[in-house]
Amino acid sequence: MTTFKEKTAETAEKRFTLAEILEIVTGSRIPVRFTAYDGSSAGPADAPFRLDLKTPRGLTYLATGRGDLGLARAYIAGDLDMHGVHPGDPYDLLKVLADNLVFTMPPPKVSAKILRSIGVEHLRPIAPPPEEAPPRWRRVADGLRHSRTRDAEAIHHHYDVSNTFYEWVLGPSMTYTCACYPHPGASLDEAQENKYRLVFEKLRLEPGDRLLDVGCGWGGMVRYAARRGVRATGVTLSTEQASWAEEAIADEGLTALAEVRHCDYRDVVERDFDAVSSIGLLEHVGVRNYPGYFAFLQSRLRPGGLLLNHCITRPDNRSEPSARGFIDRYVFPDGELTGSGRILTAAQDSGLEVLHEENLRPHYALTLRDWSANLVAHWDEAVAEVGLGTAKVWGLYMAGSRLAFESNGIQLHQVLAVRPGGDLPLRPWWTP
Repeated sequence: MTTFKEKTAETAEKRFTLAEILEIVTGSRIPVRFTAYDGSSAGPADAPFRLDLKTPRGLTYLATGRGDLGLARAYIAGDLDMHGVHPGDPYDLLKVLADNLVFTMPPPKVSAKILRSIGVEHLRPIAPPPEEAPPRWRRVADGLRHSRTRDAEAIHHHYDVSNTFYEWVLGPSMTYTCACYPHPGASLDEAQENKYRLVFEKLRLEPGDRLLDVGCGWGGMVRYAARRGVRATGVTLSTEQASWAEEAIADEGLTALAEVRHCDYRDVVERDFDAVSSIGLLEHVGVRNYPGYFAFLQSRLRPGGLLLNHCITRPDNRSEPSARGFIDRYVFPDGELTGSGRILTAAQDSGLEVLHEENLRPHYALTLRDWSANLVAHWDEAVAEVGLGTAKVWGLYMAGSRLAFESNGIQLHQVLAVRPGGDLPLRPWWTP
């Protein structure tokens, strides 16, 4: 017969189920249905969304990955399923979690029991999914952060996925930067064309002018300017982008006015450009390199020449610029973001005069919405082209980024500056 003391000891040693652990750390405020491979479940039975932890390996990823990294690893590896959303656009599920899920630290004794319940074997890190980049300290083999070699490797990780894949996600414009929607019902292509129009007008470009576009991607701005009689030179560190852009330039009959080079922007030797555009490059430069970046671009301009810098920013100027977790390991290795104030300061300290800046944050949320819709529409082809893991990375990344822009977690600023020495109109000359 079991004694009271033995029953008490047995109860004390009984492990929590995985669902019970989730209930403890969330205060039982679980907005989705959660099921686990140990047979336990939590959350409303009729919830529209469900998370299904399928394997012990998934538990190890969740237990050892800091922040969003553990969830990303388990999901990308196929150990955690999301139900109720398409893998190409899990926005609705992520929004429910972001709005309602709050984790709290339980008392020490409960925390200790949680660790025992999880098991020491699940507290030792294991190899991540193959889509993950090494941690920053292991990237030294590619050079110091933001060295030319390491920057090239970071660009390769993200941009040399597959031009075909990007065509499906980005649409005909092949533009992988924030669009500018002229009205809420505008299509993605309309909005991207409008963005190029806005940059073109802000730079006061005229037929015969010379434009340098650094970080030019697939040459969208270069080709837009060349169609309007501007001699445009673009540079990119991505071999696939440069190849695609040169072919597009030839197909459009623009070779007399446009070119895209596979090189570092710092290798451009020409000077006296009428304008420089930088659309989505600064995120890859590194904050400590801002002075050299702006000084170099300023040196490429003629007196009176204009610079348009378009990049993602943080909503303050105090946060640590380096990205962490999922974004750094799966999306933009070595990417850095800072507030618009630090960008303005660096531009001014390089000798540029800042004329205008604006925040296009809501437009990036709409852009990501439309890219996600494109991925959903081409999901089967995308998986066949780049693999299920990479396709899931993109679905997760774009949906999460859309949430971040909507909630003012990140912003998108355009900064217009001039190299002093010319006359400009007294007031803004472009159509907003």
